[in-house]
Amino acid sequence: MSPSSDRPDRPGRHRRPKPTTRPATPDDVKVIAGFIRSLAAYENLSEKMVATPEDYAAAFFGDNPRVFCELGFVGDKPAGIAVWFYSFSTFLGRHGLYLEDIFVDPAARGQGVGKALFARLARRCIDEGLGRFEWTVLDWNKSAIGFYAAMGAPLNDSWVPVRMGREAIEKLAKECP
Repeated sequence: MSPSSDRPDRPGRHRRPKPTTRPATPDDVKVIAGFIRSLAAYENLSEKMVATPEDYAAAFFGDNPRVFCELGFVGDKPAGIAVWFYSFSTFLGRHGLYLEDIFVDPAARGQGVGKALFARLARRCIDEGLGRFEWTVLDWNKSAIGFYAAMGAPLNDSWVPVRMGREAIEKLAKECP
């Protein structure tokens, strides 16, 4: 065999299992909640975390879900999560996919789980004829920014995120005629 050809594993060496992905099911609610708690801690936002597993069960698996979840695995062990929903581009006249959150367990990073989750969502975009695949990233998360750029998704510096909190929503809603 030439050095570049495939060769059988050497004795004593173990190949890492290839990551897999699948849509979350109602049986995954505790796993989903755990990953989202881990994401909040990673982003130093644990104090803002108020959602419960029951909230996730209703949101992802209730009568009319408007948000969806994919899980990534290494072997049979959950290793990551992607939470997404459909968006719409008025300029394209087509729906898109907005990735709300992605998180890979630190112990599973570097094993292809994040890329597998992104690939699953990209496949959904192609299969459903979606016009865009978008998300935001915290400006201090340089490793994620580099990862996204390497996939062909550079930052869009011309757009600035805007968010209205509950108090401001309630105040503005009172002005509705």
